[in-house]
Amino acid sequence: MQKHPTQPGFSEDASTMELIRRLLVYLGRALRLRCPECGVSPVFVPAGKTRSVRDWVTPLDGCPRCGYAYERESGYFLIAIWGIHYFTVTGLAAGLVLDALVPMPLWLLVLIAAVPTVAFGVFFSRYAKSLYLAIDHYFDPHVSPPKARAGHP
Repeated sequence: MQKHPTQPGFSEDASTMELIRRLLVYLGRALRLRCPECGVSPVFVPAGKTRSVRDWVTPLDGCPRCGYAYERESGYFLIAIWGIHYFTVTGLAAGLVLDALVPMPLWLLVLIAAVPTVAFGVFFSRYAKSLYLAIDHYFDPHVSPPKARAGHP
């Protein structure tokens, strides 16, 4: 019987608890907007230093501490961005349902449903990308193996 190869980053002897612990570590780093590999360097320009919307939504090139590349290729964060837009459209649709149940003026509907939904979508964009990065790192780490020390194979 042939053994199935393990996924990159998963050792055959890793326990379920170790895998869960590692996932929680990566998710915790993502919620703090930190590098999924080392957990120290930020993924984005700090909020207080952003000068444009582009600064807000664009991750840095990579971690200066451990060298982990945040964006592996063009379009890497498309699924994370899609998730944000899906949430935004869902919130707007909920507003239309709310309007059907409780008729109200358009300005009130926009104030209650559209504005908070879009604002949350913009705010959450960093977290969506950071969470996507952490989950991707969990399943497909893309880190170089440690280099052998001199004199050791």
